[in-house]
Amino acid sequence: MSRYARRREEEEAKINLTPMLDVVFIMLIFFVVTATFVKEVGLEVNQPEDDQATLNPQDHKIVVRITSRDRIRIARRDVDWRSVRANIERMHAEYPEAPVVIQPHPESRTETMVHVMDSAREAGVEKVSLAAES
Repeated sequence: MSRYARRREEEEAKINLTPMLDVVFIMLIFFVVTATFVKEVGLEVNQPEDDQATLNPQDHKIVVRITSRDRIRIARRDVDWRSVRANIERMHAEYPEAPVVIQPHPESRTETMVHVMDSAREAGVEKVSLAAES
């Protein structure tokens, strides 16, 4: 085989990748343009600032703590999730003006916090708020 024929075979055997890269970039642009960006639905919670005035310790408030394992504690004792409303109603009857302050642990589920909020509203408490765990 002559030099010329061998060189020609080598040139023919090479694959030109430029058109393939053009196609890949066009597909990338197509997918970016046609992609739909979904905004996740969630609750927006306003956390209290550290420099806000704190409540007077003599003020009565119903504190509901939610642990990292979603255990509910009212008045320093564990409460079953089914009896949250009854406990809040009892304490609300003792102190009608007392607000319910919910202190969820950062690792607790939102479902538990919403259940406590709903139970407080069903118990007739108008002032329900969230607070950072102390």
